[in-house]
Amino acid sequence: MLMLPFTRLPYEPRLSHVLSGISIYDREETLGKALWVYDPNKYEDQQEIIKSFIVPEFDYLTYRHRFLIYKLLENHLQDTDFDFSGEFESDYDDPRVLAWDETEIIDSRGFFEHIYEIVSKLWRDDLLRASLEDQTQW
Repeated sequence: MLMLPFTRLPYEPRLSHVLSGISIYDREETLGKALWVYDPNKYEDQQEIIKSFIVPEFDYLTYRHRFLIYKLLENHLQDTDFDFSGEFESDYDDPRVLAWDETEIIDSRGFFEHIYEIVSKLWRDDLLRASLEDQTQW
């Protein structure tokens, strides 16, 4: 079983983890200010948000972990009925407050599609390596 790095806990990625790079809980004055200069609805700004804030959050993960995140994104994107706007909702019981909430993101599915496109390119070698392995042996 694939474990969460630096722990003995099983790695169970959730779609909400994909947006952890824009979680500003208790970091409004630093990360929040850095993010709020971008418009998350403009394609060019989305590219910068994804490359500079979202993707680096996965740098500590192995290629196998990245592969699972990629497949998770892929599976949700294939579900045409899945509502991605819920991923931008803040949960005040859980310390997860995003830089922008569901009312500020015009096309939440498009935002996740852009994440998928970018990680497909940036993680290409990792994804290929993991796809050639027997995932049941992880």
